[in-house]
Amino acid sequence: MDLLTNLRCFSYEELGEATDGFKEELGRGAFGIVYGGAVQMGNSRTSVAVKKLDRVVQEREREKEFRTDVDVIGQTHHKNLVRLVGFCDQGEHWMLVYEFMSNGTLASFLFRETKPSWNQRSEIALGIARGLLYLHEECSTQIIHCDIKPQNILLDDYYSARISDFGLAKLLMIHQSQTNIGIRGTRGYVAPEWFRNKPVTAKVYVYSFGVLLLEIITCQKNVGELEMGGEERAILTDWVSDCFLKDRLHALVEDDSEALNDWSKVQRFLMVGIWCIQEDPSQRPTMRKVAQMLEGVDEVPVPPSPSQFSLVCEMRSFSELRLLLSLGFDSTRIRFGLALVHIRRTCVV
Repeated sequence: MDLLTNLRCFSYEELGEATDGFKEELGRGAFGIVYGGAVQMGNSRTSVAVKKLDRVVQEREREKEFRTDVDVIGQTHHKNLVRLVGFCDQGEHWMLVYEFMSNGTLASFLFRETKPSWNQRSEIALGIARGLLYLHEECSTQIIHCDIKPQNILLDDYYSARISDFGLAKLLMIHQSQTNIGIRGTRGYVAPEWFRNKPVTAKVYVYSFGVLLLEIITCQKNVGELEMGGEERAILTDWVSDCFLKDRLHALVEDDSEALNDWSKVQRFLMVGIWCIQEDPSQRPTMRKVAQMLEGVDEVPVPPSPSQFSLVCEMRSFSELRLLLSLGFDSTRIRFGLALVHIRRTCVV
């Protein structure tokens, strides 16, 4: 038992037995496979999710970093985070043992045939904001979540949001405000500054939360069909921006009577989402401000319209523009950018 964090150190054999030979696969993520199981905790048997870190084990120099990361995770305590109960670092077997979340991922909850209630969705959004605020500003070691998306938000017995996969994110000491790391994240949730060789701050993850918030409001995936000439709703952030410019925000929830009957809150949440996806990171609010605006504690001013156009115009190669397309940026603007690159290459200076 780690005395500082109260984490239990499991042997590989213990976790093999707990998962019945790693039989029940709950899901797959960027770092490995998650298995369902049960372990003896005191006088009771507790359901757990065991994450085998298959990608990480190949990086032998990270062994000390792994234990450091585990210690940091173990010191986090918030009702909107998935709790780490133990770990294994026996030889090449590195695993994290989490409490089991009975209602699965936010992705499976949101993107189904029957739309979940607006009240549930708004409470989930608030929970995620509070959890990220804790990670960004209230931990002794600031934790920057590198992959905020619906698949990394789990739901407990009461459908409260629990943020997962924050333990292997890039860690910053509290006195630091920025860091330079390679592009991390999932297409459609990646902020523009990743592509500009600029220092990455917590505002990158405010952008990701903004995209996630818009998904929660509309129950629509951020990235749909990415082929050239796709439908207008293929990129959610662009559809929201267009509706905002045309004063047609009601169209985003037009088939959701519960949301329309609570329009003042829906509008507040939409405005917060638009603030979060501003292209200029200095215009995005902090997670503390985001939480306060969502709660109705602070007023939400009318945001400027977000734009990814200038980002496209700054690109200097086809490969850079195709990378943007693969990460979920607007296909129409990408086509324009590709034409612009061609003009630059063929013009005689």
